[in-house]
Amino acid sequence: MTTTGEPTRRAIAAMLGSHKRENRNLIPLLQEMQTAFGYLPRAALREIASFLEVPPVDVWGVATFYNQFRFLPLGKYPIKVCLGTACHLARGRAILESLERELDIKVGGITADSNFSLDRVACIGCCMLAPVMVVGDKIHSRMTPFKAEEALIPHKQEIQRELSDSEEAP
Repeated sequence: MTTTGEPTRRAIAAMLGSHKRENRNLIPLLQEMQTAFGYLPRAALREIASFLEVPPVDVWGVATFYNQFRFLPLGKYPIKVCLGTACHLARGRAILESLERELDIKVGGITADSNFSLDRVACIGCCMLAPVMVVGDKIHSRMTPFKAEEALIPHKQEIQRELSDSEEAP
């Protein structure tokens, strides 16, 4: 189960302890940390470097090379926009740009309130429904920029309800 939040030194140490101090374990360690925390916190990168006895820049270099790694936590409602061939040809980039404007973040970013994060993916596997985006676990097909913004409305309403409920609580 993926959880977001700052890692504890104890949690990081437990993950490191399950691996040998070998450079070949760098990617598995990065993957395990990301699975545990939902992203790669700086503290985890520093601890991995120390554990493997390599310079932190080497760990950073590997982590930034691969598309699979994130350096910011996912938002409460993570959004993925497909830019695979079918979605790209069906104006997937316009969907992505619309969401960047609507949320006031760039790809790979998270909104200031941590409610939405935005990522692009190479393929979702729904090419016949292009262009496609995913919000949380829900696939939205045949998107337009307007429909993409519209798909966020239920989530924004839920956020507002939660804010209202928390303001009413004593």
